[in-house]
Amino acid sequence: MSSVPSLLSRPYARFRRGARPGHDRWNTWDPPKAEVLGVARTLTSATRLVDVMHLLRTEDGIEKFFTVNPGSAFADGLDSYLTGLGVQVLSWKEATRRSFDLAVSCSVHPTMRRLDAPLMVLPHGAGYNRLVTESTGDALAPAGLSRQELMWRGKVVPEAIGVSHQAQIDRLAETCPEAAPYALAVGDWCFQRITASMPHRDRYRSRLGAVDGRRLVVVHSTWSRHSLLGRHPELPLRLVTSLPADEFAVAAVFHPNVWARHSRPGVLERLGAAVDAGLMIIPPQEGWRAAVVASDWVVGDHGSTTFYSAAADRVTLLAATGLDELDPASPAAAFGREAPRLDPDGDLYAQLLAAARGHDPAGLRPVVDRQLASVDTSGEVTRARMYAFLAGRGVRVPDAAPQPLPVPAPEPVRRTAATAYDVTGAHDLRGTVDLQRRPLVAGHHTEALGFYAVTTEENHPHWPHAAEVLARTVADAEVAALDWAADAAVRYENLNVLVARLDESRCLVRLRGGRQLEARTERSWGERRPLLDPVLLGSAVNLWMTGAQRPKDLADGLTVRTGRWEVRVAFTEPSGGPGGMA
Repeated sequence: MSSVPSLLSRPYARFRRGARPGHDRWNTWDPPKAEVLGVARTLTSATRLVDVMHLLRTEDGIEKFFTVNPGSAFADGLDSYLTGLGVQVLSWKEATRRSFDLAVSCSVHPTMRRLDAPLMVLPHGAGYNRLVTESTGDALAPAGLSRQELMWRGKVVPEAIGVSHQAQIDRLAETCPEAAPYALAVGDWCFQRITASMPHRDRYRSRLGAVDGRRLVVVHSTWSRHSLLGRHPELPLRLVTSLPADEFAVAAVFHPNVWARHSRPGVLERLGAAVDAGLMIIPPQEGWRAAVVASDWVVGDHGSTTFYSAAADRVTLLAATGLDELDPASPAAAFGREAPRLDPDGDLYAQLLAAARGHDPAGLRPVVDRQLASVDTSGEVTRARMYAFLAGRGVRVPDAAPQPLPVPAPEPVRRTAATAYDVTGAHDLRGTVDLQRRPLVAGHHTEALGFYAVTTEENHPHWPHAAEVLARTVADAEVAALDWAADAAVRYENLNVLVARLDESRCLVRLRGGRQLEARTERSWGERRPLLDPVLLGSAVNLWMTGAQRPKDLADGLTVRTGRWEVRVAFTEPSGGPGGMA
């Protein structure tokens, strides 16, 4: 991989220590006392590096720069990520030509010895767990703790090695004893920010569609053939089509190496059918931490994001364990052996509900505590170690401990709602309709569970003609709702119910036989008026119409229930009377 183009960097002469143009009188603030270089090697390590570099405060007299250590197979997208942040970026050639007071990296490679700066390395995930012989040359040492990465010609390359738990220092003493004296347990600043973001759960859930009674399932996959995606590539699609759309929202978090190796278009195209059915995909740069906070269930593997979710007490199920590529002595391997399993070929809906009923937050606590220690003080300890390198330049450690900021709200890749559903349900004698809608995906759906409900945007050649419910979801349509419903009733003879959205809480309903009503949601005092989904409304009305017993008239109203959420819908006749009867 080529390093960041020099055109994106300042000329080298401007960066020489002390070579600052003009007089001090032009400065608003005092000139920096120390210069720190952040060294990225992959997108994964870069996102963690940026997080850690925020612990260095510019007001303390610190100027920060970034560079790319070239050579990783997973570096695609890294240049644009760094330049997009607006940080000061140096090419690797420029970075190795000058000196810094400290270099910080969340990955380690022997070529970092070329930097003229003391090097501090930190993990870019939950500890050090994965065996990557291609980079370590060692079948026993996990990546980040191997002799080949940490040593060069008999000398330890980093001057500080941050780990998340004392047990990793004990492991380092076995894999590379020369490096153990340089190690320090600093906790996990990333997880500290996750825990500090818990009060923002509602905001994150709203961004991910976990509203109106929906609970959030997040699929987490690391990279490699041992990952969830490697073992079960169809699982995201199976989840989003197996779970009732009104009870669950489904999002996916994929390791940045998946994106770097297979490209953004490649990832989105491969998951296209699942996205069409409602899957939300979290971009690799940011958003996965908010998804951890927002989630109710996690379906994952041996990746760090799954581990963090379990540490946050989320209901966690493993679809892949990764034991074939983990250090057997690592907490991640213990996690893979002890965490509850998900059968990708079984009844996913039933497994999630059973897992929630049997969830014990303390069950995986011993494993988590072997990996993550001193979480509440991680930022303070990490900052103190970095500032120790800058003390000779007159930089003092701030008196107050760093306060972790809430992580940003997620910005998922998503498309419009599904345009076709398989609907099941029933109604009772009191006018309550319980229903479940599951998205239809061409080529994936084989047998109807109930009846089909589609929108006017569905382009399947057969489903609209087989559907019993047709809904127009756009309120500002060219053709008036009454005219559209009359025309559609003639064109689609199989329909029982047509629904046209009038606004966010009102719809026009036309029944087989010609009867027309206006539906609106009701609200209790002090509550917001619920939105009215035209497909959901039409499905509920169809269940009411086709039920064996129907003692109440539709004009008496319906209660529509999906899982734990329900809404009361009132119906009014046109001013001229009820017209045709259903």
